Formats: sequence, C-alpha cells, structure tokens
Amino acid sequence: MRKFWIDFKKFILRGNVLDLAVAIIVGAAFNSVVQSLVKNIMTPLIGALFGKPNFSDLQLTLGKCTTTSTGAKACAGTVMYGSFITDLVNFLIIGFSVFIIVKTFESLQNLRKTSPADEQPDLTVDQELLTEIRDLLAARTES
Repeated sequence: MRKFWIDFKKFILRGNVLDLAVAIIVGAAFNSVVQSLVKNIMTPLIGALFGKPNFSDLQLTLGKCTTTSTGAKACAGTVMYGSFITDLVNFLIIGFSVFIIVKTFESLQNLRKTSPADEQPDLTVDQELLTEIRDLLAARTES
C-alpha cells in the first residue's frame, strides 16, 4: 500500500499533470470571456443588424396542437428548428471570436520575436574582418 501512495505522489507531482490542471483552469476562464463576448457584445450587434438576436421561437408543428388544463399549448411532433439556428449562429460567433483572439495573440508573439533588441547590430569593417579571420583560423584548426 505504501508503494501505491509513493507512485501516486510521483504521478500527481509530474509536470504534465500540473500543466494539464493549469490548462483546464485557464481554459475555463477563457471560456467565460468568450461566452461574455458572444452574449454581451456580438449577439446584441446581430440583433441590431437583423432585428432578431434569437431564433428559438421558430418552430414547425407536424401534428395537432391542444391546450392543456394549465393553459399551455402542447403540440405533437414539433420541430424546433429555430433553436438549432440559434445554436449554429452562436457556434459560428464563438468560432470567429476565438479565431480573432488567437490571430491577435499570434501577431503579438510575432512582434515580440522581431523586436529590435533581438537583432544583431551592424558590424564595422574592422569587426567583419576580425570575424572572417576568426572563422578561417577555426576552420584551419579543425582540418
């Protein structure tokens, strides 16, 4: 039993497990940001452009409808295609939002890689000659 706990401790303290835990937590936080972007910014914009941000009330009734004793309308064979359209639009908005965020992040990473501090300064003529001499001497000693 003691060996089991030692092996479990090694497993939990591995870098992969900790990295996975951090990735899940950051992913959940990122999901909250994306959901908020869709719900609070993108959906109202779609509503302003198209007049209707939610299509969930669109449906096709295939059977006969009756009114229950509570006053609710019950229909047999109702196809809720509006909910599907709403979910599809939300999926496309989320996909587009994630695409924009990832592209922005990649652009920032590329700017970081090509910063002027990382570039080699221009060499003077003397420095170029000394570099060539060094390379020739290194090649001669290797031969």
